[in-house]
Amino acid sequence: MIKNLLRAALIVLAQHVYGQVASDEQYIRENYSKAEYDIPVRDGVKLHTIVYSPKDASADKKYPFLMQRTCYSVAPYGADKYPPRLGPSPTLMRDKFIFVYQDVRGRYLSEGVWTNMTPHIDQKKGNNDVDEASDTYDTIEWLLKNVANNNGRVGQWGISYPGFYTTASALAGHPALKASSPQAPIADFFFDDFHHNGAFTQGYYLTFPVFGIKPPKPTTDSWFAGEMFTPKPDGYTFNLEMGSLKNFDKYYSKNFYWQETVEHPNKDEFWKKRDILPHLKGVKHAFMTVGGWFDAEDLYGPLNTYKTLERNNPSMYNTLVVGPFGHGRWSRETGHTLHNDIYFGDSIATFYQNNIEAKFFKHFLKEAGDGKTGLPEAYLFDTGKKEWKTFDKWPVANAEKRKLYFHSKGKLDFDAPKESKSVTEYVSDPSKPVPYTANYKQMSGFTPFEYMSEDQRFAGTRPDVLVFETDILTEDLTLGGEINALLKFSTTGTDADFFVKLIDVYPDDEKNHAYMPDPKVVLAGYQQMVRSEVMRARFRNSFEKPEPVVAGKITDLKFRLQDVLHTFKKGHRVMVQVQSTAFPLFDRNPQKYIGNIYKAEDSDFTTAKHTIYHQAGAPSSLEVEIIK
Repeated sequence: MIKNLLRAALIVLAQHVYGQVASDEQYIRENYSKAEYDIPVRDGVKLHTIVYSPKDASADKKYPFLMQRTCYSVAPYGADKYPPRLGPSPTLMRDKFIFVYQDVRGRYLSEGVWTNMTPHIDQKKGNNDVDEASDTYDTIEWLLKNVANNNGRVGQWGISYPGFYTTASALAGHPALKASSPQAPIADFFFDDFHHNGAFTQGYYLTFPVFGIKPPKPTTDSWFAGEMFTPKPDGYTFNLEMGSLKNFDKYYSKNFYWQETVEHPNKDEFWKKRDILPHLKGVKHAFMTVGGWFDAEDLYGPLNTYKTLERNNPSMYNTLVVGPFGHGRWSRETGHTLHNDIYFGDSIATFYQNNIEAKFFKHFLKEAGDGKTGLPEAYLFDTGKKEWKTFDKWPVANAEKRKLYFHSKGKLDFDAPKESKSVTEYVSDPSKPVPYTANYKQMSGFTPFEYMSEDQRFAGTRPDVLVFETDILTEDLTLGGEINALLKFSTTGTDADFFVKLIDVYPDDEKNHAYMPDPKVVLAGYQQMVRSEVMRARFRNSFEKPEPVVAGKITDLKFRLQDVLHTFKKGHRVMVQVQSTAFPLFDRNPQKYIGNIYKAEDSDFTTAKHTIYHQAGAPSSLEVEIIK
């Protein structure tokens, strides 16, 4: 009976979604005219651009532009083909804008040569000095002159890689550009997506054809498809049998981005030129940076884009929005909002679209544009209390900085250790790495997604995973702001990785919610990951100039886990897990110093014993910010 009711409910939902998509496409056909252009920019390259203009636009009814520039295709191509939706949301689509979509240079129907994370040129000396900012400036100039009945204002948005293009394009400095919303933006590939603190995100191994094969000519086809491959369904075994990273040359010997990655293992000039953050100066128009607390791809990007803009441009309109979402999931309403097993409430994406995003764009593109939007500086979702919170500054100015100290016997509390000698040891064997997830299907996916809030009980029972846990909380504890891991360690090897996880441990009487995606999961005793990050010890002093670890020496390791806003409720516990592999999300460290890990041999991987110190004079801890 229950299965039949569930099946019926799913059929009704599918019919609703299909009906909504069909309704949206019909609305677009009835209310928008489509035109395609090849817009020339200053170096003679032509950028393919599709413009959807409201049919009721006139000299008396003018509309602003709302633009997205992307490397992922602006399809559908062709005058008679229309997309199932326009703009960031159905709300803005029906509010009507002149929607502009552009293939960035070197992608799909645009001319030119494409490179990953186009280096920005601050001082352009001639027409051949081009970047995303100059392409955007020239595009805006053309649109203002050639698309009728515009009101002279331009906004832009994009999610993920298009989020990077939004940030980079914002540096165009065109006076008509009034509002930018980079969403899940990549900021720096040494910390986003393909790397975390320099460790290679091996879970991205399937994506390299998309980013490392150049089209022979402008095309509507996905030219890179022939270079993609299908691994074994068991991604853990596939990656383990692959061996060292150099063996991926079997698939990617002709992939320019893979070869660039291999040849630049440290944050040298190659990566520095592709870091957009140092260029975010002199920005005068409005920004709304958006992210998801459970974004496995780009969490560093939105947090650091907002903070860098705030630091370098104190007088600009700058706001941060982070919700309980995975990568880009705020752009689609799912009804019941879940990430993995965790239910956060209903229609949260719609709330964001209608009450935050639409308000931002309408104010700056159609209304007064004076910055009096009624929106806060930071609109953030507390993932423990499961409710939106607003702040006039982020991180919060009066947050209390405390340290959660590690202790013997797996204890965790705010008191510094007093023991003269107290350590916990474990053996890390690269041939038997800790899996980063219990979902083996996820390991063969295009990119990781669910692990950011996953139950960690599968890991905590392994002897190569250390567990530190508080007593049961007697009152709510809200961690809001930045988190730093402060480890004191030694190793028998000459290099090591450390993967640190902040975990919310549910009480033993926790009840399952009504929308559990997997009926076999129980929330009683659930160990929900709240935040995690990896750090490669060779980069402890410099990402540009790595250095070996001295075997047997107590060594300091400090690194950022990225921000949180999470209330650990009364009756819960706070847990920290420490391990040295999270495979195949991140590549394995050979644990002996190799100048370039991408060129390590299979024989270079060695077992090592790691020691975490939690004693007077050598305490290990997690530095947190507490909001009262």
